[in-house]
Amino acid sequence: MPDDADLFTLDLPDADATARLGETFAALVLPGDVLLLDGPIGAGKTHFARALIRARLGSAEDVPSPTFTLVQTYGAEPEIWHADLYRLTHPDEAIELGLDEAFDTAICLVEWPERLGQDQPEKALSLRFSLENGGASRRVRLCGGPDWAARLDSLEAGFHGN
Repeated sequence: MPDDADLFTLDLPDADATARLGETFAALVLPGDVLLLDGPIGAGKTHFARALIRARLGSAEDVPSPTFTLVQTYGAEPEIWHADLYRLTHPDEAIELGLDEAFDTAICLVEWPERLGQDQPEKALSLRFSLENGGASRRVRLCGGPDWAARLDSLEAGFHGN
């Protein structure tokens, strides 16, 4: 299981702020990084993932939600895996998708990470999205280990959702 140390929380007042956060992360992620995107439906997980993937690819490529396909892969360097595990019923199903191997070499964005059970990578960063102000805005809480704390040091000071 990932280290659950709270790093910091960011307010995301609108969809543009969520997209800017994804674009910012596109420049930070490295091969083998796993971002666990947690939160209720409509909290911004897929919007964040789309922005990160588009920024990483350098194009406005269509980035569909992997709700029905479970995994979408993108041939960037390194490869990007975007998984939506909502429909899984057992953690073994995630292994059947090849996620365990992708965790080592690709950039992995995993929605509904609790479906991984005990198979969540230890060095993953959790982004816990929540709805605020009756759903008018979002908030994201970042949780991870010391490696992430050092890498994200400038993000907290430099990112402004407004």
